[in-house]
Amino acid sequence: MFFKKSVQIDSHIDTLIGHETQITGNMQFAGGLRVDGMIAGNVIEKREHPSTLIISENGAVTGAVEASKIVLNGMIRGPVRSSVFIELQSKARIVGDLYYKSLEMHTGAVIEGKLIYLGEQPDVAPPEAT
Repeated sequence: MFFKKSVQIDSHIDTLIGHETQITGNMQFAGGLRVDGMIAGNVIEKREHPSTLIISENGAVTGAVEASKIVLNGMIRGPVRSSVFIELQSKARIVGDLYYKSLEMHTGAVIEGKLIYLGEQPDVAPPEAT
């Protein structure tokens, strides 16, 4: 499949949250973040640094998630905002609204919430997770 350069996923990982790791609290990141563990809190990229978030099959986030590019094969419970591209792999599950510009969804992925297309609109802020 051919993508524009802007939607290609950067496989460079700056930070890894390991399988046995659990984090409680909000997290702000830049660059590449891979989550194999669990995060209870919001995961937000720094605005001035477009970033890539990868959540593996074993990874889970309970809270709001915002990143330019997202690859999801695990679970997110909360609103998700992808300002460039999101790929939902076959075991992906989102319980919350999804704000996106470009979406790739594999067979088996589940979204329990609204799909909100951002298109060329000015920024629409998702509500904070409780």
